[in-house]
Amino acid sequence: MRGSHPGKALFGALLLLVALSATAAPLPKQAAISSAHPAATIAGLETLAAGGNAFDAAIAVSAALAVVEPYSSGLGGGGFFLLRQAGGQPQYRFLDARERAPLAAHADLYKQGGKVQAQLSLDGALAAAIPGLPAALVELARKYGRLPLIDSLGPAIRLARDGVSIDHVYRERAQWRLASLRDDPETARIFLADKGAIPDEFSLMRQPELANTLERLGRYGKPGFYSGETAKLLVDGVKRAGGIWTLADLEQYQVVERQPLRYPLADGRELISAPPPSAGGIALAQSLAMLQQLPWREADKLQRAHYVIEVLRRAYRDRGLLGDPDFIANPVAQLLDGGYLKQLAAGIDPQKATPSSSLPPSPAWKEGNHTTHFVVLDGAGNAVSATLSVNLPFGAAFTPPGTGVLLNDEMDDFAANVQGANAYGLTGSQANAIAAGKRPLSSMSPSFIESPTQFSAFGTPGGSRIPSMVLLAMLQYLDGQPVASWPAAPRYHHQYLPDVVEYEPTTFTASERDALKQRGYSLKPVARPYGNQQVLLWNKDSNSVEAASDPRGIGQAKLLPPPP
Repeated sequence: MRGSHPGKALFGALLLLVALSATAAPLPKQAAISSAHPAATIAGLETLAAGGNAFDAAIAVSAALAVVEPYSSGLGGGGFFLLRQAGGQPQYRFLDARERAPLAAHADLYKQGGKVQAQLSLDGALAAAIPGLPAALVELARKYGRLPLIDSLGPAIRLARDGVSIDHVYRERAQWRLASLRDDPETARIFLADKGAIPDEFSLMRQPELANTLERLGRYGKPGFYSGETAKLLVDGVKRAGGIWTLADLEQYQVVERQPLRYPLADGRELISAPPPSAGGIALAQSLAMLQQLPWREADKLQRAHYVIEVLRRAYRDRGLLGDPDFIANPVAQLLDGGYLKQLAAGIDPQKATPSSSLPPSPAWKEGNHTTHFVVLDGAGNAVSATLSVNLPFGAAFTPPGTGVLLNDEMDDFAANVQGANAYGLTGSQANAIAAGKRPLSSMSPSFIESPTQFSAFGTPGGSRIPSMVLLAMLQYLDGQPVASWPAAPRYHHQYLPDVVEYEPTTFTASERDALKQRGYSLKPVARPYGNQQVLLWNKDSNSVEAASDPRGIGQAKLLPPPP
């Protein structure tokens, strides 16, 4: 080339390399995974070590959790996946894999003689919505992963075929649903011991039918679950037991990619969380926005609790306005309007509780209280925060023979009676009424908070308490507390109705409880600690990574050193 000079070309290339290095996005020094079970965490790490990215690891963790904690999640359930795609300007995605009502479902599905028969939406085939998790795993592999789906499912297939050891958490959850587990012969055969007893601790549970179902999903993708042999077994089993599934229900199921909820916070931070059909992200954004108007950081423990309870009261009040965005128009912009949130915060008395009865009512809703959560960060900065569920522990306690797939009872998350109230005092909501093909409202809140210097991920199971738990962990982060303290923070909860403050046994001292009562609060201790939060933090300035698993559970947070 005329006029060129090798030295000048080399010098120009070096200058370009230096410029690119100066503007390149920071990379974590380590990958991290925190999940609710050690075997699931190891499955994810194994997948990362095999060359997978965070999205492949998310598949491995999800599938492993389906095997080792069937009381929380599984192929018969669904969930939400919040994704961060790394780059100079990270991209955020939200995969809605929430279950859908069968096409034959209708608003009076659970009414007999004009009255709602609640048990029909809790146990058995009629309680099950169409699962979304298998479709989400296929979508993650097809669109975001590096590895073949069958490779990412490999650890779960081995766990199902070779067996997993029964632990004390499994035994506790099985005790809660023992009568329901015994009612279905196939479920009892797989998940209970001889004569319907709870399996002994450390005994081995093998699930060969589930291993076969996972293999068909891995080899054939979406048709491997939603049509063909697996679909026929699922539909036949559901119909024989009085359910209303059809092959069309399965064939028409689609994961929906939605825009994540994004809300600016103070100090250059941004909340990235779940949009409807989750109500959790909006509740978190509203709560954080109201707290920014209040001196919560400077407050002592009791005063801070007062502020948190009052913002939760107001955020939960608005949740009954929300539902499946494919069926209703959600007033998201109005609920997150700055003027509206300032008005809500201004109505908080700094010393006295606001009776919920004094606030203009807004419909509320109900939701089961057991799910699972995990977080993943890979060495490139890709990340996943995912919350998965089958609703109540062990879902509908129904397993179609030949599949190993324990079905959800997510139909109970709909408002079966929009004029009445549930056992918790939460009123029904027309926005969340049962309809064919509709997704029920959820509180699952997989979330990130990101700034130019830090990236953090949060999430937990816990039904209607999920947003309050995530909020308390986020406040630990915003207050500069160590990562291990985020999921360990003592918990309390208020959801507008019933007008009570629930709290863990060790959250408040006797004198603090007396002081809260003097402010006008009704207190209700819960029998045991609740939730199972998984979190991580990436400090971009040092590229250091930390992760933590809730000390209330048996989960595990692990870091993977970078390859040599």
